[in-house]
Amino acid sequence: MLRNGLEPWHLLVVLVVVVLLFGSKKLPEMARGLGKSMRILKAETAAMREEDKPAAEDGKAAPAATGTPAASPPEVPRKPA
Repeated sequence: MLRNGLEPWHLLVVLVVVVLLFGSKKLPEMARGLGKSMRILKAETAAMREEDKPAAEDGKAAPAATGTPAASPPEVPRKPA
């Protein structure tokens, strides 16, 4: 029944529906936003990998989490309006 689940004409129909829903002017903006988000995600994952490398190269285990959250600044009471 679903021998060929996704054929080229299915993709064409999806593309036409997306263009009709969002309009051709909005699609480049959405693509740019998606590209920026992907670049940020890639940079953050690379930074996380770099943080892990020195601990692994030294043969030392990374410090264990203490389970206590970082101290937050005290709250300042606000005057009612």
